[in-house]
Amino acid sequence: MINIDAHNHVKGKSIYLDDIQELQGTLYALPFDSTVAHAKIKSVDYKAALNSHGIVSIITAKDIPGENQIGGIIPDEPLLAEGEVHFRGQVIAIIVGTSEHHCRQAAKLITVDYEELPVIVDPRVAQAQGKLIMPPRQFTLGDTASAWAQCDHVFEGRSDVNGQEHLYIETQGAYARPKEDGSIVISSSTQGPTAVQRMVARVLGIPMHKVEIDTVRLGGGFGGKEDQATPWAVMVALATQLLHKPVKMAMHRMDDMRMTGKRHPYSADFKIGLNKEYKIIAYEVTHYQNAGAAADLSPAVMERTLFHSTNAYFVPNVIAKAYSCKTNLPPNTAFRGFGGPQGKFAIEAAIVKAAESLDVNPSVIQKANLVVDGDELSYGQILQQVEARNTWETCMKSYDYDTQKARVAEFNKTNTRFKKGLAIQPICFGISFTNTMMNQARAMVHIYHDGSVVVSTGAVEMGQGVNTKMLQIVTQTFGIKASRVRIESTNTLRIANTSPTAASAGADLNGKALEMACNALLGRLVMVAQKELNTDKIQLNDEFVFANEKATEISWTDLVMKAFVLRVALSEHSHYATPIINYDKSKEKGHPFAYHVYGTAILEVTVDCLKGTYDFDSVNIVHDFGKSMNTDIDNGQIEGGLVQGIGWMTLEEIVYNDQGRLLSNALSTYKVPDIYSVPKQINIQHLESEGHDLAIKKSKAVGEPPLMYGIGAYFAIRNAVKAFNPDADLAVNAPYTPEKVLMDLYKKS
Repeated sequence: MINIDAHNHVKGKSIYLDDIQELQGTLYALPFDSTVAHAKIKSVDYKAALNSHGIVSIITAKDIPGENQIGGIIPDEPLLAEGEVHFRGQVIAIIVGTSEHHCRQAAKLITVDYEELPVIVDPRVAQAQGKLIMPPRQFTLGDTASAWAQCDHVFEGRSDVNGQEHLYIETQGAYARPKEDGSIVISSSTQGPTAVQRMVARVLGIPMHKVEIDTVRLGGGFGGKEDQATPWAVMVALATQLLHKPVKMAMHRMDDMRMTGKRHPYSADFKIGLNKEYKIIAYEVTHYQNAGAAADLSPAVMERTLFHSTNAYFVPNVIAKAYSCKTNLPPNTAFRGFGGPQGKFAIEAAIVKAAESLDVNPSVIQKANLVVDGDELSYGQILQQVEARNTWETCMKSYDYDTQKARVAEFNKTNTRFKKGLAIQPICFGISFTNTMMNQARAMVHIYHDGSVVVSTGAVEMGQGVNTKMLQIVTQTFGIKASRVRIESTNTLRIANTSPTAASAGADLNGKALEMACNALLGRLVMVAQKELNTDKIQLNDEFVFANEKATEISWTDLVMKAFVLRVALSEHSHYATPIINYDKSKEKGHPFAYHVYGTAILEVTVDCLKGTYDFDSVNIVHDFGKSMNTDIDNGQIEGGLVQGIGWMTLEEIVYNDQGRLLSNALSTYKVPDIYSVPKQINIQHLESEGHDLAIKKSKAVGEPPLMYGIGAYFAIRNAVKAFNPDADLAVNAPYTPEKVLMDLYKKS
């Protein structure tokens, strides 16, 4: 089954937020934001702006009827600044007018008198000054203090990795309309409809049942709309509630880039110890997370960094510590991988440091330490159904790594200007929300008496194909055509208390709930058929009832009508909660993940040593899909995740100056991979495995894991640079832009 949105996408008929037909009298909102990163607000003069043409209202914190607070995990983020601003782009007021143009003209007339305060942009500086979002957390396993004496080799170093702009095609936005009795309906471009609903209710001072959030689809999210879609929806809801008019906001690209948080930059100090067989005996790492000016999702992102600090390797003695550091940048937020890639990058840097010091290929250390069944991770989970070595060996054999390695070595011997680099990137990524409470979902299915079916779940479609997988569950369970089924928008009045579509868990959680609902309905229909045909052996296939494995004359529509006449319930609302998982933060131990996804990639790059530019020749992957429900969609996720990961490691450089001003604020100054940047070849092989029972249809989650393959891009380039300049002492500082590559190529030892 192809992606069910594909036809409308290519015809331009898919409805996104800005395509919703506007009601008569719709007003437009524009956030007025701070131009300084840290200051006290001495005064603001709105008079000229209020008197300008087309302006209906300017809303400030004093107009909020409820609580001026949108912080989800920690209540430290006001919707509208009061008295002080903590980052450039922090919203001070909402301008509402008859057109966006009028609002922008009015914004130019507002004057603010600031008393500027010191600005911090470096997480290490923030940590040294005690400016933390929350107390540090630490995971431990074994006893590193005594383990160092058992190590034949000990190395220390530092790694730095920058942030990443989400750059979803559809910018942030929302459209609010008033309903009767003080209720409100909001179309929001969000991954978390319930999060938006909760915050709207808090700020407006009304119960959640008066707030309806509806999301048809997103033009991309990547985590950037898990929490940070909320303020824009709350702003238009506030304006609607105060003015009793429909209000819309669709962010300009440069406003979106300036005002929203990114993937968290991290700095890390590491220490790694190995024995003579290159087994990692001990590993200590301290992460400094640049959270920005408020918590947002930083505590949860930092937690997942700790969960993934040892990637696909077993280390018996571990201390992984992390600080969430408060700086004067926009609050950083979720991004595909959710802190996991930053943790993995640090241990890969440590392995490369050890390998270069010992003059061995990093793959020797990587292979020697891959996890196996029964290994314990630093947070206490015992691994089962481990496919790390299986993907590694299959990858080496299927793509003939030894021949590729020899070919690259020969190329480097005979070429001066161009050098090739190879890197192997194994991955191990846990699937579940690490906050156990969030691992629940609901689904509602109605079978109408004409045989058509409508489905509502909490899953948000954002291009990843989750609606297609939901459709597959329904058609396979009932044995009916896809044309009979409609997948409805995600709506908080139909499906309440949803977790965001994130953590790679959208298909698993919502799919399991949907499967339960369909099976309950199937059971009732089968009972009707059993009575009608006087046999227990009933199946539904190809739109007909089968009895004793033979087709009968009873069609799907006949059966549904018979059930309706007999007053059998043709609607079902089911609830699913992931079993087994648990975590005790007081002990930092538990079983937080339903299962893990494994894979191995071989990345080959060619560097132009005159220019510092590079081309990725190939990426060969063996990935643990389990029993893939839809290979086309899953392969697409692998390709997209891989290229997004490569972009993070190579071209995509977030640049702020020391006053917290975003310099990479447009597509002219922020480079993402285009068709000329992606690998010339991407080969994907599905590992033959049994999958996992907690994965929907044993088809493992595929949203976030493939991004981790991109980490190998950094080290492939580094190996090429080392081939040209073998004596250079290279720092580990991603992204590895062509400018940095050129400097390293000619760096003095």
